[in-house]
Amino acid sequence: MRGLAVVAALVGTIGAAVAQSPARPGNANLRAIPEGPGRPVAELQGLDKVTARTLRFYAPVGEPTRFGTLEVTAADCLVNVPEAPPESVAYLTIVDHKPGQAEEKLFAGWMFASTPSLSALDHGVYDVRVLSCTMAQGSAPPSSR
Repeated sequence: MRGLAVVAALVGTIGAAVAQSPARPGNANLRAIPEGPGRPVAELQGLDKVTARTLRFYAPVGEPTRFGTLEVTAADCLVNVPEAPPESVAYLTIVDHKPGQAEEKLFAGWMFASTPSLSALDHGVYDVRVLSCTMAQGSAPPSSR
């Protein structure tokens, strides 16, 4: 019984640490976006299942972006080294702000461009997937809705 309490406390501590700072996926080929002009952004694609419209939009790393009622924040965006197959991975937090209702956290985790179903947003109206991680040129990336 005492052992279970220790394990529960350890799991709680690990969970809190992960919630504060996203641990990078265990792929040695992943790295930060190479330095360049602009700022790092996650290029995302959103689908509104009600209207069947898709929209490409950008989420600057560390700043919230809106897609419909969703607020999408990219905490980190990684790409593979040039020698490895292309891959983009973004740590996203997605919160739903339905009018007249309390906000609801729908997703927090890594999304992989090459395998969107591996870690997907489960929502009745919207789908969001990672397309790439890149540096946005200019003062601001194109806005979403």
